[in-house]
Amino acid sequence: MDKVIVVTGASSGIGAAFSRLVGPRGASLVLTARRESLLAEVAADAGEGALVVSADVTRRAEVERVVAAALARFGRIDVWINNAGRGISRPVAELTDEDFDEMMLVNVKSALYGMQAVLPHFRARNAGQIINVSSLLSRVPFASARSVYSAAKHALMSLTANLRVDLRQTHPGIHVSALIPGVVATEFGLNAKHGGVDSRELPMAQPVEEVAALLAELVEHPRAELYTRPAYREMVASYYAGDLDAIETRPPFSPPRP
Repeated sequence: MDKVIVVTGASSGIGAAFSRLVGPRGASLVLTARRESLLAEVAADAGEGALVVSADVTRRAEVERVVAAALARFGRIDVWINNAGRGISRPVAELTDEDFDEMMLVNVKSALYGMQAVLPHFRARNAGQIINVSSLLSRVPFASARSVYSAAKHALMSLTANLRVDLRQTHPGIHVSALIPGVVATEFGLNAKHGGVDSRELPMAQPVEEVAALLAELVEHPRAELYTRPAYREMVASYYAGDLDAIETRPPFSPPRP
């Protein structure tokens, strides 16, 4: 895989698993997150040449610094993966301003900063790919405790689609994609704001290695979006094609009655 790939949120979860997968395949990686020691561990597993850039991607200037560091080392960027994100465990009725603002900052604005920072380089080359790691919750509301995380991922999907439509007209060599996983067996649940269950213990959790492999496939074969399980696309299609008043009274949107 002869590509220069920037991965945000690369210190754990999907970002780390993806980096450990594609680094040995020949990808030149730029790994960024706040936890530099964990990034160094991922870089050691990802093969020689991986560049570690400790940064807080919720700050625009730091995202721009990542772009500059990547170009200084490799001379180009081929793929930018906006993977950084955080969940929440709080329903809509209990959300605070701080809850809302943090979820939008971490899950939407960080990705917006990445897209805007790398676009001038991509436009100059009429080449490149932006991949935004979204969530099935961007499409269907079957985990109400994730409330504003779901809303943030909805917003991210809208930005992704609008940028894709714009660039298709002016720079058709640039691809804009979304990866749409469901529950993944990572520490995501434990790291959620206000706590949460360990995603790795949920019976429907998808192995992170599977998701990483699908992300690699999306890099190799760009397209608008990729659900990490076929059933997810079917669930979304069924949800929007049906009677929501009836659908939302049945599992998984409403728990079964005892």
